[in-house]
Amino acid sequence: MNSDTELAPAVQSILEAARERAGGGGVVDVDARSLPDALADAEADGRIPVIAEVKPTSPTAEGTRADDPVELAEAMVEGGAAAISVLTEPTHFGGSSEALTRIRAAVDVPVLRKDFVLDEDGIDVVAADLLLLIVRFVDDLEGLVAAARERGFQPLVEVHDRAELETALEAGAEIIGVNNRDLANLEVDLETFESVAPEVPNDVTLIAESGVSSPADVRRMRAAGADALLVGSAIMDHGAGDSDVTENTRRLTRAESAEATASTDSRTETDQT
Repeated sequence: MNSDTELAPAVQSILEAARERAGGGGVVDVDARSLPDALADAEADGRIPVIAEVKPTSPTAEGTRADDPVELAEAMVEGGAAAISVLTEPTHFGGSSEALTRIRAAVDVPVLRKDFVLDEDGIDVVAADLLLLIVRFVDDLEGLVAAARERGFQPLVEVHDRAELETALEAGAEIIGVNNRDLANLEVDLETFESVAPEVPNDVTLIAESGVSSPADVRRMRAAGADALLVGSAIMDHGAGDSDVTENTRRLTRAESAEATASTDSRTETDQT
């Protein structure tokens, strides 16, 4: 694990809270829904594979959404989300394991537990289809990847640069997320994904994380090689508590078809002039 001094104060606080939280009471056993299959189903349906995130708040959010998490997840699936990510970190993100359990029972798509898992004890908290493991925060990544798989989880291994990507590949990661947010200063740069993606083997499922807020961003990440996009704030829209989560999801899952329609309309107008 990199030194906490290299992290933004908000991230240091999150890690301190994670170290203090207790793990589960026993080993979790998961019968996971396949993320690659869900992404393929979305593609076949003409949707861009989006993992929509139920995130009540965050250190970088402009507000808090107090909507029922199940209703939010169902709205995201209605908007075309291929999978759902659920924050279970309670102190800084307002999440809970209970919310994840309720969501997973209510939807038929894969559900990712997004939290700050530091050791094997942190795995055994709640059943989910996928489990986030962040390279920067883990000492024994290979051991945690193996432990997660033994329980049935699909580990989503998060990296930020090429060195972390190499660590993830050496640990056997098959699903990798590239976080466009720099945890040292919380700044977002979509060029991060574009710089790392070319080094990712073709047989790895590659996910772009953070900073995707518009259909144009979606198309940019897809052009750079993203198999899917993990989107939270742009869908939750914390600054507008009554924002339509279904429509927010749909405008991203249909970003490519919308572009094609706009292009066709433009050509038609040109032909008529």
